[in-house]
Amino acid sequence: MPRRIMTWILFFACTVVAGGSGYWFLGDLDANGWTAPGFAPPSWLFGPVWSVLYLMIATSGYFLIHARQHELKGVAVGLWALQMCLNTLWTPVFFGAFDLWGAFYIIVALWLAIGAFIVVSFGVERKASLLFVPYWAWVSFATALNFGYILSNPAP
Repeated sequence: MPRRIMTWILFFACTVVAGGSGYWFLGDLDANGWTAPGFAPPSWLFGPVWSVLYLMIATSGYFLIHARQHELKGVAVGLWALQMCLNTLWTPVFFGAFDLWGAFYIIVALWLAIGAFIVVSFGVERKASLLFVPYWAWVSFATALNFGYILSNPAP
């Protein structure tokens, strides 16, 4: 298999792991008696949105790895890896542990890591950077949604 195709497949595998965490940890939010914020979208929307976003995240990593040498390329790759770790961690904390505040701290760190990646990678490989803009927008919404769950479900 050509090296470039294998590289993209490896980046895609990283996103499959992150997305796969939802398979094991997707809980029933009603099980805890949680009230959804008024702006919560229907649950069927999350699968298609995340599928597209994970393809974009993988493709961004692929473009970054194949970008020309740049003094910030290593930092950008590190930020890509950091956001992927935080992305993977959020699901079991929110859906598995039902820890709204813990998930909120993670998603804020994720939002910051995505924003830092966009800024740093813009000078390294613009396509990689621009592919993260819709992801950053969605995580911005998800951060507000996470906080909305906190406000709608105060701790006893």
